[in-house]
Amino acid sequence: MVSPALNPRPLPATVIACVYIVMGAVGFVYHLGDSVWVELLRLAAIVCGAFMLRGRNWARWLAVAWIGFHVVLSAFHTLSEFAIHVLFFAAIAYALFRPTANRYFSRPTAPITRK
Repeated sequence: MVSPALNPRPLPATVIACVYIVMGAVGFVYHLGDSVWVELLRLAAIVCGAFMLRGRNWARWLAVAWIGFHVVLSAFHTLSEFAIHVLFFAAIAYALFRPTANRYFSRPTAPITRK
């Protein structure tokens, strides 16, 4: 198993994960009382942010899918909103799939042991 010291979490992945957690939490509180689907979408952001910090590969894919979903939704809004979401999508995808991020997210995870 590769030592975390030899394969540190890339700063862009840390920043993106923290932004997902914060935006998910703020959005969850802001949208309380809205549709359960809106709340689940906010919870998905929190989950993918938390598990990206733990180096889970599926979480970075969820993060890209989450922002991709927002790109699709923003296509029905103003052109500037759509453009911003496309730029965020490109920046997030680029940061999460660079070689350093690939190494971090592809590291083996320790198996869960039961005592």
